[in-house]
Amino acid sequence: MDGSLEAFVAALGLGRVRAWTRLSGGVSGHVWRVELERGAICVKRALAKLDVADDWRAPVGRCLYEYRWFETARGVVPGSAPRPLAVDADRGFLAMEFLPPEDFPLWKAKLLSGRVDIADARAVGARLGAIHAATAGRREIAERFASDDCFHALRLEPYLLATAARRPGVAAPLRALVEHTAKTRLALVHGDVSPKNILLGPGGPVFLDAETAWWGDPAFDLAFCLNHLLLKALVVPGAAEPLAASFAALARAHLARVNWEPAEALEARAAALLPGLMLARIDGKSPVEYLTAENQKDFVRAFAEPRLLHPPASLRAVADAWHAALRADKSRLEEAQP
Repeated sequence: MDGSLEAFVAALGLGRVRAWTRLSGGVSGHVWRVELERGAICVKRALAKLDVADDWRAPVGRCLYEYRWFETARGVVPGSAPRPLAVDADRGFLAMEFLPPEDFPLWKAKLLSGRVDIADARAVGARLGAIHAATAGRREIAERFASDDCFHALRLEPYLLATAARRPGVAAPLRALVEHTAKTRLALVHGDVSPKNILLGPGGPVFLDAETAWWGDPAFDLAFCLNHLLLKALVVPGAAEPLAASFAALARAHLARVNWEPAEALEARAAALLPGLMLARIDGKSPVEYLTAENQKDFVRAFAEPRLLHPPASLRAVADAWHAALRADKSRLEEAQP
């Protein structure tokens, strides 16, 4: 164990360390459960080079924005994020309360097992929308989240620009999405609202991994999360119907809380982003690990690329077309079988 990380934990004053247990996490950092005399906490260390095949780097000081997002979100909706304990932005260390998995199951695991509860999606959309609404237009929050460099390094470049470099036929609309997203400054954005970063707690959804937090376009959060409800229908086909209903419920709950601009304007931006984010999870620097077959990847490309060239009018238009394409592909495969 790194001595500086041990010193960081010791400075919390929570007693002697009894054990460090490495937890599974994302590609951007290492996470531990640390058993102390006064109980367990969670400690993260941000990586300067993310753990992917591509060369993907980002400032380790992003942990400061995660700490601040947790503080801000909890101030809006108590319990919507773990309680942050300490941060060392120079070294990329963050300590927070530990939430036991038996009480806070991971939404991603539930979805991939086929246990799709529409109420979960509705609660995520409502809580996310409440955080966006409470922070929209607030200059003091904008000043605390001037994290353009981090957001570009963690989201715009590895997702959309990297995909543009690999899919030249849709490079122009992808770069246009980057330009438009980067200049849209409306509210506090989490930046990584994904089922892998959402716990389903007794008091509602809990958002994790906010190191991509940024003052920008809340449509990005909405599209980022909805993307996963589409893609998972490829690997959990038996849950396609409740996943479609969950998509609609999450979108409605979020849009119902949009009070800083016409909801239709935000929805249009989210609908335009969605095919770009779908393609990015195939051809960007952070492909989803559960889509491994080439025919699955080609299916996503064939769906997303025309909609980048001709943006959909609404989120419902994207979802309806996606599930129609899934049904048609299933019928084609069944007809081809001897």
